[in-house]
Amino acid sequence: MTAAVEVAIRRRRRAVRLPALGASGWVALTAVALVVLAALFAPLLAPHDPDTGNLLAAYARPGAAHWLGTDATGRDIASRLIYGARTSLLGPAAIVALSLLIGVPLALVSAWRGGWVAFVITRMLDVLFAIPGLLIAILATAVFGAGLRAAVLALAVAYLPYTARIIVSAAERERRQEYVRALTVQGASALSISTRHVLRNIAPLIASQSTVAFAYALIDLASLSFLGLAVQPPEADWGVLASDRDAVLQGHSTQVVAASVLVIVTVLSLFVLGARLAGERPTVRGFLRRRGAR
Repeated sequence: MTAAVEVAIRRRRRAVRLPALGASGWVALTAVALVVLAALFAPLLAPHDPDTGNLLAAYARPGAAHWLGTDATGRDIASRLIYGARTSLLGPAAIVALSLLIGVPLALVSAWRGGWVAFVITRMLDVLFAIPGLLIAILATAVFGAGLRAAVLALAVAYLPYTARIIVSAAERERRQEYVRALTVQGASALSISTRHVLRNIAPLIASQSTVAFAYALIDLASLSFLGLAVQPPEADWGVLASDRDAVLQGHSTQVVAASVLVIVTVLSLFVLGARLAGERPTVRGFLRRRGAR
């Protein structure tokens, strides 16, 4: 590799550093980190077994023994919320990982080969883009039965075009950079250039897109669990905990309110963090615009 090409590559890598998060970004990152830590260390943080109930303590009020009270079967609400962070985060993580696992290679192939290859990939993504993600998930649960696995696979397919189309655009811009042409002339393979240079330079965009996609996936999975189509009771999950209509009708809304607040705070924190990673200013209009595009 010549010195000129090495200098061009170093300059390009310096140009794509992650932007400063700012105050709102650090607050959002802290909130997300706390939720992740709660999920990882749930056995140490939860004061009670989330699945063990005591009918004699049903609907107990918040106190020293039960921080947020208990549900209809005497299970500790705080413990179930802490353990619920695990399934509430694991599902969206699987959706984003699967969509990236398929979307990134498709995007790189489309950007590098162009022509009829790019045309076929683009048309395939357009077909998936036209189908609402929740509709795909509902159809999948109707065919394969309700459960987290079917919902995750369906939403991963639904999120694929959103992930791939953005990465395709970024990879195509990167493909036109001078250092890519120089490496091609020097005999570097397409695989080497794509994985070692192009992919590395668009990594900040992928990180930003993945963070925002994680937020929307969390909403979609929580919605499906609320409807009884994803995580099933008595599993501790925020969507399941927020669907306890009987408790609300009987005047015990602590669990529903707490689970809903956790979903809202986590989603908004992820959106703010994703916007900051993209170098944008997080706004309500931006959140609704991105959400409406799905």
